Amino acid sequence: MKEEPETAEQPAGEVAPSEGGKKKGKHRREKPWDHDGIDHWKVDAFKPEDNPNGLLEESSFATLFPKYREKYLREVWPAVTKALKDMGIGCELNLVEGSMTVRTTRKTWDPYAIIKARDLIKLLARSVPAPQALKILQDDMQCDIIKISGIIRNKEKFVKRRQRLIGPNGSTLKALELLTGCYMLVQGNTVSAMGPYKGLKQLRRIVEDCIKNVHPIYHIKTLMIKRELAKDPALAEENWDRFLPKFKKKNVKRKKPEAKPADEAGGKEAAKKVYTPFPPPMPPSKMDLQLESGEYFLSEEQKRERARAAKDAAQEAKTAERKRQREAAFVAPKEDGPSTTGRGAGGGGKAAAAGGAGQGEDVRALAESLKKKAKTSSAGGGKAEAGGRQAGAAVFLSPEVDMDGMGGGGKAAGKRKGEGKGRREGK
Repeated sequence: MKEEPETAEQPAGEVAPSEGGKKKGKHRREKPWDHDGIDHWKVDAFKPEDNPNGLLEESSFATLFPKYREKYLREVWPAVTKALKDMGIGCELNLVEGSMTVRTTRKTWDPYAIIKARDLIKLLARSVPAPQALKILQDDMQCDIIKISGIIRNKEKFVKRRQRLIGPNGSTLKALELLTGCYMLVQGNTVSAMGPYKGLKQLRRIVEDCIKNVHPIYHIKTLMIKRELAKDPALAEENWDRFLPKFKKKNVKRKKPEAKPADEAGGKEAAKKVYTPFPPPMPPSKMDLQLESGEYFLSEEQKRERARAAKDAAQEAKTAERKRQREAAFVAPKEDGPSTTGRGAGGGGKAAAAGGAGQGEDVRALAESLKKKAKTSSAGGGKAEAGGRQAGAAVFLSPEVDMDGMGGGGKAAGKRKGEGKGRREGK
């Protein structure tokens, strides 16, 4: 059997050397003031008797506030001034620059009070109500401004996930405040939180995970289980991992767009893209396009003249189009029925030709009746002349009537006129 080496007893306060010859934790010493019964989260009160001499140097902090907060800050500033005066802190509200400033004075006895005052004006600028913001001056109250704008770039997703922190009718926000013991205000690109250190640590993790697409309901369930386990003293010293729920991440498959069918000639081989190690050519820049068109070498006056000419050309084209649209309203539509003038419309067809023939017969009958009346009423030369006029009217009304008869009547009247003239000359 292998003999075990004898080990000498180590004196108290010294650490045995490790296998490599180096002392493990050689700088670690026992601390009689530190033991398991101490609550490291507890904040002891700081009283004026602890610092009777005050501070040596003056410290100040300033922060800007938005324009819409100006009216509210003017109303609550007297209450803020009174609360800070009790702690020996001076404050100033500058409405011209839109800033709030806090500074230490000779009466300041708490060195951490200026940090509290800095957090106060920061919360007031972030739209936290003044009665709630003044609670930050208490020793057991801390604040945390959680920035959430840089986690995600998509604006729509950011707004949707930020709304999850509030929930329907503010239910999620109220549940988080009850479980963490912190006040929470979602405003713009930040989340303002007030409460103890432990609750602020939990709340920051919940807010950041929510913007990273982890729903707050999972953290709410875990916090509720931890709250119930903390009530049991038997489980206070045990590991709670076996009681906490395990949420698995589910990848929801999205519908892929259907691939277009490949050409029948090429088949699948034609649909596949040929791999090439070279990147695609870069698209031409604006300067390259100007160099190709020659615009790059034009002066400013020439560029303005060119732009003006293009604008005038576009304006003329639009004016002509509007004029054409206005004139189109005055164009008579084409009619398929027979024409009222007795002449068939161009391209009217057989129906138009038949209508024109019927109207032509009516005109001929009217001309014949006028001829008969002209013959019966003509007794002498004057009557014949009148009949000639009526016959001329009949001819005008009926251009298709045979003109031989009318021509003969005209010759006879001419002969009678010539005979009468000869008689007068013989006398």
